[in-house]
Amino acid sequence: MTDRSSLRPRLGLFDAVSVIVGIVVGTSIFKVPPLVFRSVSSGWAGLGLWAIGGLLALVGACCYAELASTYPHSGGDYDYQRRAFGRFSGFMFGWAHLAVIITASIAQMSYVFADYASELVPLSETEKVITAIGVVLLVTAANVQGLLTGKRVQNGLNLAKMLGLTAVILAGIIVFSQGGMAPDELRSEGEPGGTLPIGVALVLVLYAFGGWNDSAFVAAEVESPKRNMPIALIAGIIGITVLYLVTNLAYLAGLGLDGLRRADAPAADLAASVFGTSGKAIVSVLVMISALGAVNGMALTGSRVYARLGQDHNVFRWLAHWNESRGAPPRSLVAQAVVSSLMIVVVGSSAGRFALDQTVRCFGIDGVPWFDDAFETLVVGTAPIFWFFFLLTGIAFFVLRRRDGGTQRPFRVPLYPITPILFCAMCVYMLYASAAYAQGLVAIGLVPLIAGPLIYWLAD
Repeated sequence: MTDRSSLRPRLGLFDAVSVIVGIVVGTSIFKVPPLVFRSVSSGWAGLGLWAIGGLLALVGACCYAELASTYPHSGGDYDYQRRAFGRFSGFMFGWAHLAVIITASIAQMSYVFADYASELVPLSETEKVITAIGVVLLVTAANVQGLLTGKRVQNGLNLAKMLGLTAVILAGIIVFSQGGMAPDELRSEGEPGGTLPIGVALVLVLYAFGGWNDSAFVAAEVESPKRNMPIALIAGIIGITVLYLVTNLAYLAGLGLDGLRRADAPAADLAASVFGTSGKAIVSVLVMISALGAVNGMALTGSRVYARLGQDHNVFRWLAHWNESRGAPPRSLVAQAVVSSLMIVVVGSSAGRFALDQTVRCFGIDGVPWFDDAFETLVVGTAPIFWFFFLLTGIAFFVLRRRDGGTQRPFRVPLYPITPILFCAMCVYMLYASAAYAQGLVAIGLVPLIAGPLIYWLAD
């Protein structure tokens, strides 16, 4: 059983915040800023987009703070959607995360780790796949040992990540003090440095803030969740927003607006200007640590969803096994690792991509329109699925407010109903934008998702 009544709280407030920071602060802060600043005409406008992203994430965090403190059960969104829309809706949420959402994100971040490891030690395509799978297996093994091990790994990786980002920020300060960006460059107006629409830039910013909602999956294991979950969600998002703003300001200070727009890897360029040729290696290690922290956070939280899915549905009953002494669902962790590893093989190897192309052709589809980066294909193809279920949680918020009006709510979202309406509007926009961008690639997420209703009706 994974209900709160059978789980011992093992995560303190600091641990809950650490999970949020670990998942959210992945690799986007090292890749997305040049794209964002190419879409605006001034440095302040670019920083404004990051601030808007933080504000929208805070809006969502307030909604989740109410849900998580009112229903502090394992599974987070699974529990909210099941309560609001019924058993089938909860099943589809759990299936989507096992077959598409969380497992794809773990696979993508694991391959990012392998990609940057290749910058230090050249790796072949096969060696990259093996390295990425090794990351999944290593993180899974750590979390199978128990929640205490998982949270210690998360806290340690976050500490290393914060030290690394601090070094990047200090590099920006050093370059600026030596005659970097002119102070008035933030205010300068001019043509954007690229053709990326500002709406797409905001999508990328929101992607960089993504993942904080996963902390609700472990609400049952947080000490005093009715108090600590709202604090963790709100404090976590505020802290991440400040970190992102300061990091982007460091990029601007060290590289200048035009230099940031031209950069493919701004952190590496900035570090190289201070630390020389070793700067690239330093940033590669920093990105690897960030990716590893994101993988660990998603593995820890995602496994709780599948355990709850197994508790409620016979076809996945085997996933419900819970090691009470260690505070971990080992079978859910292993199942998650198997699916993520399979995704790594499929999208990370020529043989895997060929096999997937041949499979979709059986359904009359002329192959998968791969990006140059196969894992970008995976992210783009699964994003609409994520935003669809995120939107369902926003709608569930209104349903549960109305249906459970007499239920005690330790935290109430401010400015109701404006705040949850704004959250739902954000999800609708992101669903539309991601689906329009993915186009035919959305089949990558839809194909496994469609199997869910068949499994529910035939086997459950």
